[in-house]
Amino acid sequence: MKATGRDLARRLAVYVVTTATRAPVPRTVLDVAAAALAGDATAVQLRAPQLPDDELLLAVAIELAERCRAAGALFVVNDRLNVAVAAGADGVHLGQGDDLAGARERLRPEQVLGISVRGVEDVRSALDAGADYLGATVWATATKPDAVPGGLGALRAVVAASPVPVVGIGGITAANAGDVIAAGAAGVAVVSAVATAPDPVTATRALVRAVTTAHVRATSLDQPPPPDARHDHDQERP
Repeated sequence: MKATGRDLARRLAVYVVTTATRAPVPRTVLDVAAAALAGDATAVQLRAPQLPDDELLLAVAIELAERCRAAGALFVVNDRLNVAVAAGADGVHLGQGDDLAGARERLRPEQVLGISVRGVEDVRSALDAGADYLGATVWATATKPDAVPGGLGALRAVVAASPVPVVGIGGITAANAGDVIAAGAAGVAVVSAVATAPDPVTATRALVRAVTTAHVRATSLDQPPPPDARHDHDQERP
């Protein structure tokens, strides 16, 4: 069954994007994904530009699809739509430089389509392409130096313009993840915050705590005061 609405937003809360690392500790994309799942990440995206061959990537994707399914985590493949379909992934994530036309039709009905937007100006075209969620760059990141960061203000604008969940990405750590959630994002996507952390499992758990706390705070702020509190406030008016 395809994840939609609140269920999709919940599953996007802590979204770890894999990358192979050489320093400070050599790790494969499978190592990073395993640590993310052990740390209770809600979503994992397979991003492996070092594996340009679809057959090699497909083998990794099939294994990760099984691991994520067992952990109850959303599994998304970056860019390679054909691999996402063949591996039985939960979805694919595409950028503005990818072929968005017809992407929705090429996916299975139960698969989700994520699309990166540069700002509010890209929201309508992403929705027209069938996006189930959007990704927006918040702060500068060495992982994707060509991505233009919009800051929290641009993130708020994208959230306000989008009827589908928005995930913030770029320069996000456990220390600032709460600010991203407070700006209206459904979740945070990270690469180096987990992949290059001394202990990626602990780093993931720290992100989960930060995001969970921020969501609880945001929910409490959205709730109207209890009837007694409103009555007391009214009584205090001159």
